[in-house]
Amino acid sequence: MRQISAPLIMQIKNLLIKNKIPQRDQNYYLKWLRYYFDFCHKYGFKESDTQSLPNFIKKLKEKKQTIAQQKQAVRAITIYYDSTQSQPGHSIKELAQQPPKTVVVQEPSGSFRSSPRATLQPGYGKHDSASKKGVQKGARKIWNNAFKNLANEIKVRHYSPKTLKSYSTWVRKLSYYCKVNDPELLTTNDVKEFLTYLAVKQKVSASSQNQAFNALLFFFRHVLNREFGKIDGVVRAKRKPYIPVVLSREEIDAIVANLKYPYDLAVKLLYGCGLRLFECLNLRIQSFNFDFSILTVHDGKGKKDRTVPLPQIITPDLKAHLEKVKAQHDKDLDEGYAGAFMFDSIEKKYKNSAKEFVWQWFFPAKILTFVPETNEYRRYHLHERHVQKAIKRAVNKTKICKRATAHTFRHSFASHLLQANYDIRTIQELLGHSDVRTTMIYTHTIKSQTKKEAMSPLDF
Repeated sequence: MRQISAPLIMQIKNLLIKNKIPQRDQNYYLKWLRYYFDFCHKYGFKESDTQSLPNFIKKLKEKKQTIAQQKQAVRAITIYYDSTQSQPGHSIKELAQQPPKTVVVQEPSGSFRSSPRATLQPGYGKHDSASKKGVQKGARKIWNNAFKNLANEIKVRHYSPKTLKSYSTWVRKLSYYCKVNDPELLTTNDVKEFLTYLAVKQKVSASSQNQAFNALLFFFRHVLNREFGKIDGVVRAKRKPYIPVVLSREEIDAIVANLKYPYDLAVKLLYGCGLRLFECLNLRIQSFNFDFSILTVHDGKGKKDRTVPLPQIITPDLKAHLEKVKAQHDKDLDEGYAGAFMFDSIEKKYKNSAKEFVWQWFFPAKILTFVPETNEYRRYHLHERHVQKAIKRAVNKTKICKRATAHTFRHSFASHLLQANYDIRTIQELLGHSDVRTTMIYTHTIKSQTKKEAMSPLDF
């Protein structure tokens, strides 16, 4: 893209001040001029020919620029005409083609450029440093409001805190990459270049690229209130078929033997009930029905509930653990603690629920957590990192040649049921999968037991 010469920039800036253009908008006026120069050069118009202006505005309409942006562009070019007419001895061409100092100007929405990494670098005038600080401060405020709106949109849909964290991270990375002061200036071209940058330069995985796409799609639709539109030229990365790691029963028993209480009991539930790690740690006392040997998983992945059978072999261990949790709870009440952390507004509906035994965590944290806002102590569940580290240490001690994590026990649960000839639909319900195709991946983890020879059922 062609640069604007320093003398012309200074002259236009003076005219912008005379025309009482706000400091925060002056860089945008300069950017419209750059696009105008590129347009004239590309389509063979003269910069001094006023007939080129209607064609330029027509091009802006094709680029789906807003009415406000079109008006701003017209005013910027009009001021440019005034500047060239008021400077004797220099034609428009001479002013535009003078050897420029390096002045990079931030791009507005729907630009004709190829790189989104341009930002205003003030270097002229008395108050440039002050204005730069003002722009940065204002930009931070605008972006903070955008992130607050993003958080509100995610919370109102009851998405998980991890979704909020990942979506906010991708939007923040996009803002750093494009370096725009206002998220309203983001375009689908910016997203296209960012996704290409992630795939080509950063070499992120297919799942990360797709997660970034979904995060930015959500941001455009629900925060910026704009349709995402088509992003041509960027191929959505396809995930390769993943074959999960499966442990044998002997390997699982060896890992459990190297785990200390209560991590061994947590792993037995991960494998025995096919739970995800957070589903296991989020269990509360009321989730267990020992009379019918049923475990109810509340608010699993996708906010779905399901029931799974409790393993009979570990029922005595679960009841013994329950007695220890009750003793710890009684001790906490005697010491005046405020109860367990609750979800949503359940505590407003049931005022004493946080202190009731049925609402306590089945795997409570070892220490209380201080809440400075209310000046009280509450108890949370075991931290997932502690469980993950305990599993890793146990796996290393067993010296098995497999990369086993907390989720590996869930894979093993499904594979061992399939190996025992359980129906795939039954396994799907136990795992809480919405689509049976997700469950079908476990057919690749065991040897096929299907008879290949064609026979008539009359001959069975």
